[in-house]
Amino acid sequence: MLKKKQTLSYLFQFYFDKRMIKILLLGAISGFPWVLIGSSLSLWLKEDGLSRSTIGWAGLIFAVYAFNYLWAPLIDKLKVPYLTKKIGHRKAWIFLMQTIIILSLISWSFINPLDNLTVVIGVGLAIAIASATQDITVDALRIELIGKNETESMAAGAAMAVVGWWSGFKLGGVISLNIAEYLENLGYHNYWQLTFLALCIVVIFFNTCLLFIKEKNILKKKKSIINKINSNNILLKTIAWMSSTILDPIISFFKKNGLSIALGIIGFIFLFKIGEAFLGRMSVIFYKEIGFSKSDIALYSKTFGWFTTVVFTLLGGLFAIRSGVIKSMFLAGILMATTNLLFTLLAWSGKSYLIFTFAVILDDMAAAFATVASVAFISLLVDRNYTATQYALLASIGTAGRTILASSSGALVDWLNGDWGVFFIITSLMVIPSLILLYFIKNKIKINE
Repeated sequence: MLKKKQTLSYLFQFYFDKRMIKILLLGAISGFPWVLIGSSLSLWLKEDGLSRSTIGWAGLIFAVYAFNYLWAPLIDKLKVPYLTKKIGHRKAWIFLMQTIIILSLISWSFINPLDNLTVVIGVGLAIAIASATQDITVDALRIELIGKNETESMAAGAAMAVVGWWSGFKLGGVISLNIAEYLENLGYHNYWQLTFLALCIVVIFFNTCLLFIKEKNILKKKKSIINKINSNNILLKTIAWMSSTILDPIISFFKKNGLSIALGIIGFIFLFKIGEAFLGRMSVIFYKEIGFSKSDIALYSKTFGWFTTVVFTLLGGLFAIRSGVIKSMFLAGILMATTNLLFTLLAWSGKSYLIFTFAVILDDMAAAFATVASVAFISLLVDRNYTATQYALLASIGTAGRTILASSSGALVDWLNGDWGVFFIITSLMVIPSLILLYFIKNKIKINE
């Protein structure tokens, strides 16, 4: 029998806190740019005649998400001229990054990928950097909306942030794909360029809603930390900052776990979701090649996928509470491998709406479950003295694995001569090394369950 704090009625009451709506919005702001540099950019390049390999390597722009912790301290300390004073420090940075995204979308509307591929990728990189930068302050604002001692609300906020991210990503994809197909059917040859202009409205909507979120004044607190270094020597301050911000959290992690276990944990985090990332990078290309339209992809992969993701994000959190995070990670790995095989069935059977529906729904279920399990796993690993930094560093390791290695996904499909069935089998097998690592270290991992 569950304790009171683990019952559904007790847990779900925290989702009705009005702050959760604000956190949901912040999550959507964070997730939407992935639509632009993910499925939208991939389909744009595909429909303009570029190869799978080129599209896959273009995904290297996602690698910036693996390194945003490096400039996170600067985002905390530096004011945005005029905006910080007017709307608040966190919102000022989000607004600035959203403005960069709008300008980037406008730039895309004037570019032909066949003639200016480098410029297209460069603008995509600008969107990725802006998105990765705003993620820093989005997470900070989300945490600051909830008091330090509100542990249940913090957990609910984390779940709501994940739901918001998937909402921005999935529903943003629905908007993007349907606009593109509508404009294409009207006979516009530059329908993707016009779509990017239309998507500026979504970003403007996010910024308008953002203005209604109140934030605390954190600048004085941050200044006091800097002033603790009693020296005017810039070099000494830099060394002290690097030590306290980067080196100390790393040393603490290795001391806590020991060298071999720490390396095992890092290896597991790096490898765990690579197979899912390989599939995700090429999924819309596969859907297009097998014969599904943009509206089909929007309906089945994005709309149905959004509902599935939301439900299983919440259920995944409950499973992690009841069964423990280690069991959740094993189950998530098995689910990812199994659901990837459904795409093999789809590839070998040909265009089938029934198999397509089952494949994308179950894949989104597995992805949602794996995301919640991963967040919980990393959260329980961190030293409470270095919570933010260790979490960012460990999360970035997983991001690096998914973004850097998965960029070769298009090249792998081309090497297989377009045999999508074999490709998906390979992606399902990619999770095995991480689960083997987890099996050998599971009893030696020091977590705070």
